[in-house]
Amino acid sequence: MARIDDYDNAKKITVAKLIEGEFKTIAEQSGLTFFDKDTICIDFLDRIYRVKYPSFDFEAEAKGAKEVPLQEQVLILHYMLGCSDRKITGNWISYREIPGAAFYFSAFVQRAIDPLKKVFGTNADRIGKPARALKGTAIEAGDAGFEFSVLPKAPMQLILWEGDDEFPAEANIVFDKIVGEIFSPEDAVWLAGMLVYRLIAISYR
Repeated sequence: MARIDDYDNAKKITVAKLIEGEFKTIAEQSGLTFFDKDTICIDFLDRIYRVKYPSFDFEAEAKGAKEVPLQEQVLILHYMLGCSDRKITGNWISYREIPGAAFYFSAFVQRAIDPLKKVFGTNADRIGKPARALKGTAIEAGDAGFEFSVLPKAPMQLILWEGDDEFPAEANIVFDKIVGEIFSPEDAVWLAGMLVYRLIAISYR
């Protein structure tokens, strides 16, 4: 597991690269809202963050909100850096098809697939409410399927098949091919895991 120091260093390295570009261009290429000359607004899961230029400091928009987790900051900054002029392809791929993903596949299963099955696998309908809360769009797949755009150019689809006495529950998460071009395989794991754990948290409210 990465330590706080690792995330802190990753943020510093990414910020150093981002400040070489024009802030407005970064926002436009990432599909993010350019709030003013030095602020980008980011709708991330069920939270809204503001990012300042040139420090790339984050703050949550909601009054009294907690500090933005450093791991989320790094993921979003990597997204900004990786977008460039890339466009969503409409071609869906499995996690294994992301270049270099083989080494991280077990982490992907542990952090995203297994929790998804454990919480929603015996009652696929249960995912509906939290999925809609995160602006998920229902798709015709499995016993329950939803498409999410956690970030504008990083669409994912979550698909569930309910388990029963005869067969265990199954789940899958697929990505638009662009995700593998924007993110490293490790970042893709975190992206999927953040979505799943936010769905789980909302389901218990």
